Amino acid sequence: MPLDSWRDTYATLHLWTQVVGKIRLRLTPLVNHWWNVPLYVTARGLTTSMIPYGERAFELRFDFLARELVLESNDGLVKRLALRPMTVADFYRECLGMVRSAGFEVHIWRMPVEIPDAIAFDEDQVHAAYDPEAAERFWRILVSVDAVLEEFRSRFIGKSSPVHFFWGSFDLAVTRFSGRRAPERPGADSITREAYSHEVSSVGFWPGGSGIDGPAFYSYAAPAPEGFGEASVQPAGARYDTQLGEFLLMYDDVRAVASPSAALLAFCQSTYEAAANLGKWERGALER
Repeated sequence: MPLDSWRDTYATLHLWTQVVGKIRLRLTPLVNHWWNVPLYVTARGLTTSMIPYGERAFELRFDFLARELVLESNDGLVKRLALRPMTVADFYRECLGMVRSAGFEVHIWRMPVEIPDAIAFDEDQVHAAYDPEAAERFWRILVSVDAVLEEFRSRFIGKSSPVHFFWGSFDLAVTRFSGRRAPERPGADSITREAYSHEVSSVGFWPGGSGIDGPAFYSYAAPAPEGFGEASVQPAGARYDTQLGEFLLMYDDVRAVASPSAALLAFCQSTYEAAANLGKWERGALER
């Protein structure tokens, strides 16, 4: 899925997911490392999962097959918003209007995060492109990647995140923890301090951008142990990007091999082993 083939839709969808994600963030209690923030891959799209609201509860989900954003509550109420070319400002207005019309009052911070030159949601008349077929192709990739990351996650009995989709960075990721606190990062903001309070090895999928011309798998350690960037990892196409401080494996390279799932699992496992071995994790107590 070349980045240029859906770059404008990607930008718009990224912002739409932030609006929906911020609703979940606003109405749910903080979970360690901001795990109350992400969305999750489903058999039809992306979901917030259940959001409690007093004696009621609701869910928001992007349905990329029906091409709509769906609100469904635990008392049987269902509302739908068609996913179509429209400005972020219109989506923001219609999405919050749908939520409030269902009886769920919510106010969110109207600024996007992790996006350069951000425009307030309710003022964004720039991002309006939406190709539903491109969005569906992206979701189908997420379904395949999610299955592999779930298999990788199952091998670990230590603390691990769910496989979840972060709408800030627009990536699907799973994170393993050594069980030790990480050194505090000088000058880190409160969000970063919470996210990286403990030693981690994280792997995920990202559609590209910021100098990476195409979708890619990534893996990093935080803090990165000495020698991490020089470690030998698999498969052969994987490389360490010194600017990002992460190992990268391009999606197109994975598609080209006989067993893409095996190649991705090798990338997940070998980069994790580099982090765990160099970081002196107690692997015997953390792995099956």
